[in-house]
Amino acid sequence: MKPMQRRSPRAIRSALTSALKVSLSLSLMFSLPALAQSEVGRPGAQTGAQSVAGLSPAQAVFNQVNQLLQNSYGGLSTVDRAGLAREYQVRLDAVCAPTPINCAAEKSYPVIEAELTALDDEHTFFQNPEDFEEFVASATGGNRRQFGVKLAQLDGQQRVVLEVVPNSVAAEAGLLRGDVLTSIDGQPYTYDALRAAREAGKPIALGVSTRGAERVVNVTSQESSTRDLPRLTYLTNPQGAQDVAVIRIPTFISGGGVAQGVHDLVGQARAQGVRGIIVDLRGNGGGSLSECDGAVSAFVPSFTRVARSAEGNSRTLVSRGARVEAGRTSGIVTNPQLWTGPLSVLVDQGSASCSEFFAFEIQNAARGPILGERTAGVGNTATRVFPIGDAALQLTILNYAKPDGTPYPTRLTPDIPDEQSEATLRLLTQGEDELLNLGVKALEGAPVLSQERAQPGSP
Repeated sequence: MKPMQRRSPRAIRSALTSALKVSLSLSLMFSLPALAQSEVGRPGAQTGAQSVAGLSPAQAVFNQVNQLLQNSYGGLSTVDRAGLAREYQVRLDAVCAPTPINCAAEKSYPVIEAELTALDDEHTFFQNPEDFEEFVASATGGNRRQFGVKLAQLDGQQRVVLEVVPNSVAAEAGLLRGDVLTSIDGQPYTYDALRAAREAGKPIALGVSTRGAERVVNVTSQESSTRDLPRLTYLTNPQGAQDVAVIRIPTFISGGGVAQGVHDLVGQARAQGVRGIIVDLRGNGGGSLSECDGAVSAFVPSFTRVARSAEGNSRTLVSRGARVEAGRTSGIVTNPQLWTGPLSVLVDQGSASCSEFFAFEIQNAARGPILGERTAGVGNTATRVFPIGDAALQLTILNYAKPDGTPYPTRLTPDIPDEQSEATLRLLTQGEDELLNLGVKALEGAPVLSQERAQPGSP
């Protein structure tokens, strides 16, 4: 069986994010309770297969991965999974031939990664222990050493500030969106040098250009929370009024609080008397489906989807901050809000998974235009992370459709396309956010919800 040619999961993740604070779950809509029940990150955790006498650690890991592939896979790949297991068992046997009884678990990792590449499902991949540790920190809001800044590439280096996390080292240093990093300790800037300083916790003098004005700031990476919750800013019109709200949702995996945060910010924007809201999902790699559902419900009165899995189909209704599944209602937020005024949504190639789902529900309900680039292309399935020893398998367990059977799209095509280029990035370094400006203009013709359309639907 010849593996199909495609980009590796690691390459996909690299292409979809250009940040110091890296999210390793760009194609993920997962259940945090499921992770907790699986004892996420417990040092030395053993798999059930490892307790079977006569199996090497490598074989035990390989067996558990393939058992999950056979019994729990709910994606769209048509590759023969049983055939894959047989083919890659031969490869594992060859790798473990020198020490068949004591073959180390890590010997199986490259074999498993190759097998999952051959599955031809970009949503499903293996996380080695290092990747899994980083993922757990992001998913649960844990701590890690960071500056709190996300960067984009310009002139061959990750050097343009795209985002500054509130209350971070970067925020305290006064870094701003659009800043260009020019030097480190008096030497020409390189991303490798910045990363090395971050990992070592080394103090550095960072040269920064803000719209052409040069300055130097002193920064040292610190252990801090990975939680990156939604935030609200206001845009000032030519008359001096702050009449447009921008709700930035950087991720849906901040260990909870995203949906509640969006509803709270909608309430604040309404109290401010804004005429329109822009939701910025650029670079949002996805996260918890529950958080996404709750956030969407601040803009769409109700929506229904069908999840199709190996066990069968299930239907979910989301309305006003609550979900109805199998006849049971669960609240996502308190004091839910519903924005009925003009709305526009910004996406780019880094918008993946839950952010694609969010944008699709807005587009499907005709709530407002989507602007930007075609999204990453992982927006029609859900995955779950299964810990396997110190590593983990991210596995597609569901694919989604509307009640009439129409499948969710793999990627979202914006209503108003605007390709992001080096020229666009250079405009940002001069203080000009082209796509944000287009989002403001799009509010002028955006629809509003009538009283009838604002009423929640029925399951």
